[in-house]
Amino acid sequence: MTRIVVLTGAGISAESGVPTFRGADGLWEGHLIEDVATPEAYERDPDTVLAFYDARRRALRTVVPNAAHLALARLEGAIGGDLLVVTQNVDDLHERAGSRNLVHMHGELRRALCLACGSRPAWDEDLIDRPACPDCGERMLRPDVVWFGEMPYELGRIENAVVAADVFVSIGTSGAVYPAAGYVALASAFGVRTVELNLEPSDAAVPFDDARAGRASELVPAWVDEVLSARRAGAERR
Repeated sequence: MTRIVVLTGAGISAESGVPTFRGADGLWEGHLIEDVATPEAYERDPDTVLAFYDARRRALRTVVPNAAHLALARLEGAIGGDLLVVTQNVDDLHERAGSRNLVHMHGELRRALCLACGSRPAWDEDLIDRPACPDCGERMLRPDVVWFGEMPYELGRIENAVVAADVFVSIGTSGAVYPAAGYVALASAFGVRTVELNLEPSDAAVPFDDARAGRASELVPAWVDEVLSARRAGAERR
C-alpha cells in the first residue's frame, strides 16, 4: 500500500483556461489583491467583491478539466482512499474530472458562505443581488472562498495526511503561499518522499526529492502511469 497526498495549485487549471492567481503585474485578473481577496475589501466595497466572484463563477462554465485532472481521477479510481487530493484552487475541475477524495483548502466558487448561520450551501448563481440563504433565510451570503487573513479549511486533516503519507506530490503551485508552502518541509521532516510537477521549479524552501519541469497536462499523466505500473509490478511479485 502506498499512501499519496497530492497538493494542486493554479498551474494545474491554467491549461484549462482558468486564470492563475496572480499575473506578472501583481494583479489578480486586473484587480489589486487587497481590493477583492480580503475581509476588509468585502466590508469596504461588497459590490465590487461580489461582482468579481460572480464573474469568476460564471467563467467556470466555459472551461473543462484537462489531462492532469483526469489523470488524478484515474489514479483515485485505481487506489481509492490511498490518494488524497488537496487543492488550493477554488474551481471545480477536480470534481468534474471524477475526483472525490478531495479537500478544497481555500474554499469553492460553487459554494456560498452564510455569515448569519455559517452554512456553506452549493451555489451557482450570482450573489450581488443578496439572495436569501436557503438554510436560515438571511440575506448575508458571501463567496465561500478563503481570503487573505482567514484560516484555510481542514488544516488538521491535511497535516495528518501529509505526515502519514508515503509520497507527497506538489503540482502547479508556486510554493510561496502558506500554509500550503510548508507542506514539502513537513513531509520531508517525516521521511515522506516528495515530488514536484511544475511548469518551472517552485520557491519551496526545502528541495524536492524528485522535481520535474513541464506542463501539468503532460507530467501528471506520465507520473500516474509510473505509479500504476509500479503498483502492478509489486502485485505481480507478491
